[in-house]
Amino acid sequence: MEDEIKAIIFDIGGVLQLKEKQRKSFDQKHSSGIHEEAAKKLNIDLDQYFDSIDTLYAKSIEGKISKKELLKQLSSNLNSTPKKIEELFFNLYKKEFHLNKQLFKQAIKLKKNGYKISILSDQWHLSKAVHFPKILQKNFHPSIISCDVGIRKPNPKIYKLILKKLKLKSEQCLFIDNQEWNIAPANKLGIKTILFKSNKQLFKQPVWRGLFL
Repeated sequence: MEDEIKAIIFDIGGVLQLKEKQRKSFDQKHSSGIHEEAAKKLNIDLDQYFDSIDTLYAKSIEGKISKKELLKQLSSNLNSTPKKIEELFFNLYKKEFHLNKQLFKQAIKLKKNGYKISILSDQWHLSKAVHFPKILQKNFHPSIISCDVGIRKPNPKIYKLILKKLKLKSEQCLFIDNQEWNIAPANKLGIKTILFKSNKQLFKQPVWRGLFL
């Protein structure tokens, strides 16, 4: 059938990678906990910290600045060195997030059953190393990371790009993301979607359950 699902597209942060514990975020643009801890480690007031990184964060997540230039400017703004900044964020993301092993196993099972499993994720250069480890790189194809392609969700262009790489029609794909504003443009393009809240909630969805029949 023309509208039969042939590929499942996963978001990473909040879906394939989950927080060790939930915290109240000071700013929805940033992972809660990560930047609070970074400010503490750097001995900088949180407001001053965000003033120092916000523009660079936005440029990085949209691929408008290289990782090298990002680290150079961040180290200058935060009175540190590129190496220390990179190590700091790597360790903080590693501490804050873990692989969603239950969902990962389900995705691999779907792959063995003939489905394509893919990734569509917004990442800045300093979260990518942790959020997109080799185990995901090896098993999910194609994978699109915003800082690599210069587009981020919810820009419709990034959804069209993943469809092009999958070589499938929109109705043949299922997209799973934990943010409503990222789900909306996918729906408009005709992509089937599930708003992820938890593994338990996802695994109960008729569309998801139907993949295993």
